[in-house]
Amino acid sequence: MTAVVPLQLAAPAVTWQRDVDVVVLGSGAAGLAAAIAVRPVRSVLIVTKDTLDAGSTAWAQGGLAGVLDPTDSLENHVHDTLEAGAGLCDERAVRQLVAEAPKAIRYLMRLGAAFDPGHDGDGPALTMEGGHSHRRIVHAGGDQSGAEVQRTLDQSAISTGVDVLDHAFALDLVMGTNSLGRPQAAGVRIAITDETGAVQSVGVVTARAVIIATGGYGQIFASTSNPPAVTGDGLALALRAGLPARDVEFVQFHPTVLWVGADATGQQALISEAVRGEGAKLYDAAGERVMVGVHPLEDLAPRDVVASAISDRMAARAAGVDDHVYLDATHMGTRFYERFPSITASCKAIGIDPAVDRIPVAPAAHYVCGGLRADLDGRTEMAGLYAVGEVACTGVHGANRLASNSLTEGVVAGTRVGRDLAWELPELVEPAGIDVDGAAGLLPAEMRTGVRSTMSRHVGVMRRPEGLAAAAEALEELAGSISPDVAPHRRAYEATNLITIGSAVIEAARSRTESRGCHRRSDYTEPRPVWVTHLTVRLDGTGEALVLGRPDEA
Repeated sequence: MTAVVPLQLAAPAVTWQRDVDVVVLGSGAAGLAAAIAVRPVRSVLIVTKDTLDAGSTAWAQGGLAGVLDPTDSLENHVHDTLEAGAGLCDERAVRQLVAEAPKAIRYLMRLGAAFDPGHDGDGPALTMEGGHSHRRIVHAGGDQSGAEVQRTLDQSAISTGVDVLDHAFALDLVMGTNSLGRPQAAGVRIAITDETGAVQSVGVVTARAVIIATGGYGQIFASTSNPPAVTGDGLALALRAGLPARDVEFVQFHPTVLWVGADATGQQALISEAVRGEGAKLYDAAGERVMVGVHPLEDLAPRDVVASAISDRMAARAAGVDDHVYLDATHMGTRFYERFPSITASCKAIGIDPAVDRIPVAPAAHYVCGGLRADLDGRTEMAGLYAVGEVACTGVHGANRLASNSLTEGVVAGTRVGRDLAWELPELVEPAGIDVDGAAGLLPAEMRTGVRSTMSRHVGVMRRPEGLAAAAEALEELAGSISPDVAPHRRAYEATNLITIGSAVIEAARSRTESRGCHRRSDYTEPRPVWVTHLTVRLDGTGEALVLGRPDEA
């Protein structure tokens, strides 16, 4: 049993049209990098459902990973990335990213990014994070790296003449047929909303190239470090258009998100991996170290290992506490305030002084390793359609992302696709009809709470077969409320996208009968050689998620 989701989103009739060379859906690092690279010679429009600076990029604390230390090497960075990816990385893509990462960091610095300087004043400061063998993380404002990258790219995009359409929700792709007789992206149907989310009008932006850069889908979980806007809109749009999503079962749970109470929901404050890079240690409520004997790197082990160890320790109910552990950074004293100002503010808001108190933490959904299948140049299997950033599955992250590779990947991939489109656009195709058929529908906005609580309860760090079955049944029941009569509204669009992605994640997680990377099963606790393969999810003609690529032996 699986949820049946709509293949189009219901909306009022189209009343306007606009044409550009390139339309970019999303305004994070990847989308902005693409727009900046393509702008000198092409017209480009960024479509964002909020404002230019409202995505995940600004919340990134750790920084950008790149080899800048002469004692480090590209080969070390490649090795660390492949090790974290647990056998599912595309080594060619990893090598491309690692080779271009230092250039991307220097590019941002030339655009005006003010990264924290090293003690000797020769280049930016470098720090450690989990899974890295060397100091190679560039940061800004201590723990405000993403905000600095967002600021830099926002200003560059505006100064180069990139046009921005705010409060505009991308509903569905508009397609045509190219000279080879194949489907090709020709634009996107857009709903303009007011600041409350109510739909004001619907139009079509036609374009020679459509770049999806909408980020991940962390908001399918009730407990997440992601901002509220991260609802999987771009991936859901691609699935409705018949494109494949790959590796969607690999959702990275950041091991150390600030625990503020048992009833907390929505976006929760991240306690950056860089805190452990500065020597902080994890303890349970009984005062015992969590990571000793679990991994050779102990507290700096890859995120999937740390998140799983914390979950195991919480399940053991050490000192009767089953919903959080503690991160001890008190050895830093008041230096913590300067190094991590945003984290300090979040801690003090709940009465914790990190200079003297241990910080309560627990895993929460943070980053998705899977997404729309694409290469590092953004190309998907559909002509005219590109995907960059967290929405794309390029093979760089495999089954578990290495810390701070994501901002780097967004800038590298965005710049690559923008540069390519500046050189040459796809052929011009005539858009097909844009009529919305009777199969279109929406999930009522109030149902999103049920989707998110179901996913957190049953599809979190440790997945059990009975829990996955219960999640599938719950989403199938919720999907029964999808109707063309639901009033068009941003919250309803997001709810529909959440259930679309949630059903795909559940089916992939049920199919992968092993534990690998950030996908952990209670009934298959080890990786299995037969599963060194990728699963692909598509929507069939009725709107059910179909999983392809399961090995016969599994």
